[in-house]
Amino acid sequence: MSLKYKCLILDHDDTAVDSTALIHHPAHLEAMKILRPGLVPLDLKGWFLKNFDPGIMPYLIEELNLTRSELEEEFNIWRSFTSSRIPHFYPGFLEILYRYREKGGLIAVVSHSQEDLIRRDYKHNSASAPLMPDIIYGWVDDHSKRKPSPWPVHQILDKFQLRPEEVLIIDDLKPGVQMSRAVGAAVAAAGWGHNITEIREYMTENCLAYFKTVEDFAAFIFES
Repeated sequence: MSLKYKCLILDHDDTAVDSTALIHHPAHLEAMKILRPGLVPLDLKGWFLKNFDPGIMPYLIEELNLTRSELEEEFNIWRSFTSSRIPHFYPGFLEILYRYREKGGLIAVVSHSQEDLIRRDYKHNSASAPLMPDIIYGWVDDHSKRKPSPWPVHQILDKFQLRPEEVLIIDDLKPGVQMSRAVGAAVAAAGWGHNITEIREYMTENCLAYFKTVEDFAAFIFES
């Protein structure tokens, strides 16, 4: 059985690992306690929605009006949480990647998490049978080189001599869709990490497929 796509371009947070509830939202609560103590912080659903639209940086800069020094402090708080807490992969997700690689597929990651933390997560969670993506593009300060910019996908296509139709982007939020459109590659939605109506409806309408479960994802990519 040949693979439908030669390369999977995976998001990380809430696509591969269950991390927002454990790490990113608590980090936001801590940052708000220090930087905006007079404001009521977003609940978990609200945090997902702000990451969905307009995105984390527009929210921090345009809505919370964080200054440059406050952004640095917010980043340091976030980094302290991400460095000290290791999320788990969704059950069955790594097994899919093992099977995909055995069949000759390439695994890439394009994420708003930092590359060293993504590598740590894969190393920690696959310790008994090491699995590491073939290439990773994580958070960088240069917005032209991070999702939703198509730059990371162009780099992946060039490095592995792939055409856009030979890759499938898997993401749980709008930035992955925006990135896919800019490069002309297919995108499918990871719907197993959260079930928020506004996000689900958008992703269902704008993606090739919407996977409610990890098993649905496997059935799609390994379909004859």
